[in-house]
Amino acid sequence: MTERDASVTEDELHAYVDGALPGDRIAAVEARLASDPEAASRVAAWRAQATSIRANWERVVEEPVPERLRLEHIARRASGTWRKIAAAAVIAFAIGAAGGWYGHEYSSFGRNDQIARAIADAAIEAHRLYINEVRHPIEVRAGEAHLLPWLSRRVGSTVRAPDLAPEGLKLMGGRLLPGTPGPTALIMYEGSGGERVTITSTRAAREGATAFHWKSAGEIGALAWVEGGVAFVVAGPADRARLDRVARRVYEAYETAANERR
Repeated sequence: MTERDASVTEDELHAYVDGALPGDRIAAVEARLASDPEAASRVAAWRAQATSIRANWERVVEEPVPERLRLEHIARRASGTWRKIAAAAVIAFAIGAAGGWYGHEYSSFGRNDQIARAIADAAIEAHRLYINEVRHPIEVRAGEAHLLPWLSRRVGSTVRAPDLAPEGLKLMGGRLLPGTPGPTALIMYEGSGGERVTITSTRAAREGATAFHWKSAGEIGALAWVEGGVAFVVAGPADRARLDRVARRVYEAYETAANERR
């Protein structure tokens, strides 16, 4: 890590995620992320959290304040000391109401279609970050026996590495990522042409299932779904037909294992 990379502050990492970082510091931050997997994981988690917040609360922020709660409305009906008291009461009530609205939205965050969309965004960010790593794209290599047990234990559900050889993909290994709502497993595969495909999985907030949700961001595409209380994302080059085949193989591998346990 260079001296310039080491000078990157936590505030600059947050500003980078928020799109508020000065242009002359972007290169330094990206160099820090490329050489510091821990910082890169934190940034990926912050982006996932921001995506979740936008997906669930954006419409609440945009709602107009009811006329009866506007300060000017209260002020017209009060004067002197009572005006101050009324204004303070309105502010306190508004804060309490916002807390109630946010609490309601947070409790409904477990809706699986919302989870699938939010996880897809986070998975694309993680995919973009790690597929370009030459020396450290993964933490644990495919040949190490503890890879899947370790990820399963940390995520809290069984993590599998399906055979994707029919799609021309060979398992490289995996890593653990922070995420929302909990730790996330990332499994990486590589094709003969050097292309990489990742499978991320994390515990969903509730049981249930969804159809596949497609998400694309430039040259990267992703298919996300929720099944049996686990959220999955397959990300790779934005070839929807191929990713659909890969996603179905992943789905079938987990379904087959679940049926064998019954």
